[in-house]
Order: sequence, then C-alpha cells, then structure tokens
Amino acid sequence: MQTAADPLSATLAALADPTRRAILARLTRGEATVNELASPFEISLPAVSRHLKVLETAGLISRGREAQWRPCRLEPAALKAVAGWLEIYRPFWEDSFDKMDAYLAELTRGDPDAAKN
Repeated sequence: MQTAADPLSATLAALADPTRRAILARLTRGEATVNELASPFEISLPAVSRHLKVLETAGLISRGREAQWRPCRLEPAALKAVAGWLEIYRPFWEDSFDKMDAYLAELTRGDPDAAKN
C-alpha cells in the first residue's frame, strides 16, 4: 500500500477505514496484543490482522516481539505528517468559521429569539 514516493496517500488510505481508526484510538492508551485489539470487533482474527498489516505498512503502528506475543504500538510520525499537511488548509477553514460567525451574528441581531431555534 505505502510507496516511498507517497507515504501520505498510504496513511490517508489506512485512516479511511473506521475499524483501523478504532484500533489506533485504542493504541493511544498503550501497547496491545492482536487479541486485545480484536475484542471490541465482531470480525475474525485474520481480518484484524489484515487491518494491522495495513496500519503497519502505512507506518501508523509497529509490532514488537515478546516471547509468543507481538504487541502493537502507535507510531505518531505518520500522523504528524498528516497534521502538517492539514495545517496548510487551516486558514481556509478558519476563514469559513469566521464568515459563519459573522453571518449568525447578523441573523440574531434582528431577532434575539433566533439563536434559540
């Protein structure tokens, strides 16, 4: 999935799946085994392993080796790259929010009860 030329695309593709996002959310609390990561889902262990492979290929997680266990851990560098890319667009969405605030203020100036609806 990940290519050396475009790791951002691999990261965004991995993040597109809600199961993989839930796995990442769980890993924010610390390392976990495949069984621990699979427990909240009604999917097979092989399906969870495929999700983990996608996350690992995208650089979002790594897997260690402790005896027979292979604990997974979050790797924040790929998420930092996504955050950096999104930061470029911050002025556009902040401008949109400022315009919406001004529009809502204009709407409620004439009718104080308008904000309650």
